[in-house]
Amino acid sequence: MSGVTILGAGLAGCEAALWLARRGVQVELWEQKPAVFSPAHKSENFAELVCSNSLKAERLDSASGLLKAEMKLLGSHLLPAAEATRVAAGGALAVDRDAFSAAVTGLVEAEPNIRVVRGEAAAIDEGRPTLVATGPLTEGALADEIGRLTGEKRLAFYDAAAPIVTAASLDMEKVFAASRYGRGEADYLNCPFNKAEYEAFHAALAGAERAQLHEFDGELTVYEGCMPIEVMAGRGADTMRFGPLRPVGLTDPRTGHRPWANVQLRRENAEGTLYNLVGFQTNLKFGEQKRVFSMIPGLEGAEFARYGVMHRNTFLNSPELLGAGLALKEHPNVWFAGQITGFEGYMESAACGLLAARSIYAVLQGGALGAPPPETMLGQLVRYITSENKNFQPMGANMGLLPPLEAPVRDKRLRYLALAQRATGAMERWAAQTEK
Repeated sequence: MSGVTILGAGLAGCEAALWLARRGVQVELWEQKPAVFSPAHKSENFAELVCSNSLKAERLDSASGLLKAEMKLLGSHLLPAAEATRVAAGGALAVDRDAFSAAVTGLVEAEPNIRVVRGEAAAIDEGRPTLVATGPLTEGALADEIGRLTGEKRLAFYDAAAPIVTAASLDMEKVFAASRYGRGEADYLNCPFNKAEYEAFHAALAGAERAQLHEFDGELTVYEGCMPIEVMAGRGADTMRFGPLRPVGLTDPRTGHRPWANVQLRRENAEGTLYNLVGFQTNLKFGEQKRVFSMIPGLEGAEFARYGVMHRNTFLNSPELLGAGLALKEHPNVWFAGQITGFEGYMESAACGLLAARSIYAVLQGGALGAPPPETMLGQLVRYITSENKNFQPMGANMGLLPPLEAPVRDKRLRYLALAQRATGAMERWAAQTEK
């Protein structure tokens, strides 16, 4: 069986490389680090998580839980690595990001059918099956090469990462541990606002100075799913209170009442020494982050282990360029996977790598593979990124993508569970058929 080249050792590239290698395919995996780092990446290891350490909910009746269930049926290798490096996060799967990245790197480097090439790829050899999984920060010569293949039909948006604070610097007289509605084991730390505190915080945030985006010329387009907190504040005083600062399902033990607004902190590492400000992706200047975020109750003396950053993301105009098997329509020996396709999210990116690997494997065996069944989350995500869309933007897993049930179910949670059960059944059958 001929070999495959994979460019990029992020979540999508590693998932694809491991899946193919375990089936006897010789994989050449290229990774530009440590020779070249993107503005957002710091570690030499593979599958580095940047924006957050959360891989979202695990419940089957949630979109992200269903996505994980489908990935398990497709033979994911990254999910076991995530489960082995998890940190407490209520009903979510969150990981110690350094331990997770090290675990994935170890899996890849120990696989005899994978040859790792540390260096920057500048060209795509169309004579050899190639998967481009270089992520949303692809730039330089390879970005130019993609432009040559795609006719410059690429789009760009900005993504932002949240700051991280040290646990030792928090005022635990004000901060309390709890998960919403008592789910989990009080895995989040909560910073409760009263009305006056919140109004002062909102005013300061809405007027704070933002960092200049030097590398982007043109109109700023921000992806809704990773919106900077200051942009959200600018949409109105209550926007954050109905978003990441929503106080529902929580009771402040100091007052016995629900807070007016609430900031949640999620454990960043297994030791619990670092915490991520949930939903606080930002492009504020570092000094402004220190000034404004220190107004959050309990963070008055916070030590920032990492300030939030904002960086450019590039993705393909996939509806025009990609077929259902994730290969370029005009260059069928070149596949794409991960966030560069418009699959938005960590697990979505890894899942896209799994689908691309299966598509490549089918071609190597003389066949072809389309999208998974329309009842599945992954089937709908593939259909979303490959269907005509004049205003195409990245999409993550959500229950709204799935076709309705034949017999309506009024209770939302029961409806979602029924949709998920239908999806996993369809995916199990499809996975078995495509393994043949």
